[in-house]
Formats: sequence, structure tokens, C-alpha cells
Amino acid sequence: MYNAAMDAIQTSIFDLYQIGPGPSSSHTIGPMCASLAFREMLADRTEGLARTEAIEVVLLGSLSATGKGHGTPEAILAGLLGYAPAEVQPEQIEQLRDPKADLPAMNLAGRSIPLTRETVRFGEILHDHPYSNTMIFRALGGGAVLWEITMYSVGGGFIEYPGQESPGRNAPEFDYTSMATLEAQIESSGLDLAELILRNEQAITGATANEIETHLEKILAVMCDSVSRGLEAEGVLPGPIGLHRKARSLYHRAMSKRNSPQRMLMLNSYALATAEENAAGHIVVTAPTLGACGVLPAALMGMREMMQIDPQQCRDSLLVGAAIGMLAKHNASIAGAEVGCQGEIGVASAMAASMFAWAHDYSPRVVANAAEIALEHHLGMTCDPVAGCVQIPCIERNAMGVVKAYNAFLLASEGDWSSQKITFDQVLATMLATGRDMSSRYKETSAAGLAVNTIEC
Repeated sequence: MYNAAMDAIQTSIFDLYQIGPGPSSSHTIGPMCASLAFREMLADRTEGLARTEAIEVVLLGSLSATGKGHGTPEAILAGLLGYAPAEVQPEQIEQLRDPKADLPAMNLAGRSIPLTRETVRFGEILHDHPYSNTMIFRALGGGAVLWEITMYSVGGGFIEYPGQESPGRNAPEFDYTSMATLEAQIESSGLDLAELILRNEQAITGATANEIETHLEKILAVMCDSVSRGLEAEGVLPGPIGLHRKARSLYHRAMSKRNSPQRMLMLNSYALATAEENAAGHIVVTAPTLGACGVLPAALMGMREMMQIDPQQCRDSLLVGAAIGMLAKHNASIAGAEVGCQGEIGVASAMAASMFAWAHDYSPRVVANAAEIALEHHLGMTCDPVAGCVQIPCIERNAMGVVKAYNAFLLASEGDWSSQKITFDQVLATMLATGRDMSSRYKETSAAGLAVNTIEC
């Protein structure tokens, strides 16, 4: 379980918003990044590499329990072959998934190492490692293990492992570790929340404001494109459930209405569209995870298409959402395998609620209150995917997440902000404590909940 550090937050917003293939940041993007890191480390071990005859990767915990449905073996293989999440194409993943297709060899520093369907193995679900999503990478040769390293996928595409080097980040211009300290920095600096996060990103990464804004435009474009693709697509999603897409039909029904339900129906259809694209293994953005990737694009499309929010405000609202997501990662967790779906959909809903409030020019306190209300009403949400697929209940939970975010914004903005009793920091601490108390059966293992009490696949 993640233990919050007291150091100032140094996470880049583009660590939080990562482009890659679905369906799961912890089970797809994280393992792919881990495989790439293993590949690089093995290349540096010249003597060991010369003796390596095969690779073995053992999946533990939630990765073992639901990795097959989440596409983890294909993600591992893709990383071993040198594919990065932001560059790999869905058809390349599909080729690795085809059991009848021969796997290409892993070519590394002039060596050709064969990969087989047995390269990735499913190990124990219950184990003693510090994170549920654990991977053991081994280089094999002469009937022995030449070298091994254990890595962890800790949610949102982030990985950790012993001896991991710091990404070389600089200190932020404005230190904060909590919402309370962030609000204090806003007040003392005279900056608005988006400006402060932008200045911190410049200080942490060394990137210019123009470079950051260009990358934000790319993130926004990929998010909106995922909605557009999902609204055009029809048919059955891959996997054993046989789940039909419904974003397109819901969108067209929403377009035919001209009364109060239309806005909610549109937000629902936008969220379903991206979540269905994610379930199909297509390119989306972690926000903060892939399991929750439909919430923020739906909020952004709603702001742009229905609320007449300025395009630059839509883009800059991603900075505000990132602040909420980074606080959640720093002080609790965004991994379903660690704290359940409250850390995925719940955090995404809090991010979206803060974005709605900021884009409508409300104060930092209203922004914080909106995030708190959204997350509070996801507390205790389990992660219980049917058949280990990011489909039921995940896709509809994205729709519920954006609707709750919008309602949280309304409650925060139309009420008396000064009378709010619960703070965002308090609800984060509660989410972490709730996740620690939650049985592992309800944390992305498909061992309880809807995963065992619904359809058989």
C-alpha cells in the first residue's frame, strides 16, 4: 500500500496524462513501461545479455488475477519488443494477442532472444510484495536465472522498482503537499490555480510555457478524438462478455431532445464513448487511469460543446484537474488494485468537478469543495470487473463519474462555500484508510462483487 511522502509534489502533469492503448493503465501501460525498463537494463548488462537464452515474466496479485482480460501479456510482450505506450498501434497489440501468430524475437544489442506464449506466466494472487500489481522479470540461460528484478505497477501507468533512479526533476517553484498548502500558495502568490500549476511544471521539468501548452493541446486533442471515435463506432467490444457499444445510440437519442435531460445524456454519451474505445484497446489518455479515462474527456466535451467554455480555458482546466489528481496520487492512491475504484473513477470525478468549477471562474475554495464532494460520494467503491475486463461495470462507471462531477460542481458553486465541513484533504485520507480496510477480493482481482454475482463468460 502506498504511503504518502511529505516531500513537495514533483509529479509532471504529463506523467499523469499519458497517451497509450487501453484497456488499463495499471495492467497495460504500466507493464509495458516496466518491460521497456527491463529491456534497457538488460542491454546494459553486456555479459549477462550474451548468456541470455530466454525471458520469463511472472505476474502476481491483481495482474495475475485479471491480467488476461486486461491485456497484460500482450503489453509485456510489446514492451520487450521495444514498443512504447505513446507509439504502439492497436493493430500491433492485436497481432501479439493472436494465439495462432508467431511471436517476433526480442532483438537487443545484436542478440536475438526468442519470445513465446510461455514468456509471461501467471503467478500467485496473494503475495508479500508491497504492491498488488507485481512483476518479476528474469533473464534465463543455461537452465538458471542469470538476473532478475521485481517491478510494481502502482496505477496510472506509473511503475516503481528497487534502485529506480529519480527522473531528475527540479524543485517546484511553489511547494505543496496538500490542498491546504496549495490554497495557501495560491493566496500568497496571487496566481490562479492553473497559472501556479503551469509555473510548477516549468520549474520541475525545465519545459517552456509554450512547450507545455502545446503538449496540453495534444492531450486535449487525443481526449476529444477518443470521444469522436467512440460516438461513431458500433458493434460488440472484444472479449468474452459480448458487450455491445451504446455511446453512439445514446448520443443520437440525446440530440433529439431539447429539454433538461439533454445535458446529462450528452455527458453520459461522451463518457461512454471514450470508455468503450478504451475497452477496445484503442488510444486514449490516462486521467488519472485508463479505467477512468472517459470522465475528463466527457467533461471537456461538455464544457466545449454545451457550456460555451473558451477553448483555452478548456485546455488550462487540465492543469487544474492535474493538481487534484497529483494530490490523490501523493497522499492516497489512484490504483484500483490498491484502493478499489474509488481511487480511479472517484479521483477522476473529483478532477472533473474541479475543472467544471475553475472553467466557470469560481474561487479556489469552490474548486476544492467540488473535488471533495465528488470524491466523497465515491468512497468505498470497489473494483470488481466482470471476467477481468474493463467493461462491466467500468464503462458505465465513467458515465456516472462525470455526472457526479457535474452535480458536485453545482452543489459547490450554488451553496455556501464557507460552510463546507469536510475538506479535500480529509476525504483523501478517508479514501486511503478505506482502501486499506477493503478486502483484496474487491481490488481488481475479480474475486467478488459483480465479477462473481452476474453473468458467466
